Amino acid sequence: MRAEEVIRRPILLTEKATRLREENNQVIFEVRRAANKIQIKGAVEALFGVGVVAVRTQLVRGKDRKMGRGRARLPTWKKALVTLKAGDAIRFFEEEG
Repeated sequence: MRAEEVIRRPILLTEKATRLREENNQVIFEVRRAANKIQIKGAVEALFGVGVVAVRTQLVRGKDRKMGRGRARLPTWKKALVTLKAGDAIRFFEEEG
């Protein structure tokens, strides 16, 4: 599996993700469900050029939603909490100033 296939998107705009990034040097990603921790670590190191200390994963159950008159279930997805080495950081948005 290529690195681009393992990492789907970063999860940035939640309060928890912001707090973890600022205080603990951790980043949260949505990843492919079939990816394991070793593949996730390799993908983050290859794509962003940072060192990874630890990877924790979690399956997030899909929620039930109303769709018109019926109901639908959103798909279950996997997220990974990646701890970066001290001094390393991933900049998703270039900060002005």
